[in-house]
Amino acid sequence: MYKIQANQSGTRSIEISEAHLETLDKYQLLRNLVDSNGIIDETVLDKLKFNTRAILETEAGQDKLLLDLCLDVIYNSNMKAIGLHNLVLLYVDWKDKKSESELDVDPLTVTD
Repeated sequence: MYKIQANQSGTRSIEISEAHLETLDKYQLLRNLVDSNGIIDETVLDKLKFNTRAILETEAGQDKLLLDLCLDVIYNSNMKAIGLHNLVLLYVDWKDKKSESELDVDPLTVTD
């Protein structure tokens, strides 16, 4: 379980589970979310909310993990632009560590 700071003063936080990060990865919700200026503001948060709402309205939106991500994180009353920024940073770090651990696995060797 991870915890991200959700507001500037640090008085609010949101808990992020491994399942939340895997769901972000599965649906690629953070891909192409931030404009070329790299600024994450309330408009970017709204864009994420609209994207997830569109997925939820399709048949793919019947995924309980996606619904949990929306309820627990994306539509959390504490989620602000700084929280989304911290979520993106957490996701990038998590993805890097995940790919590193996959590279550390020894390949299976076949013996004759």
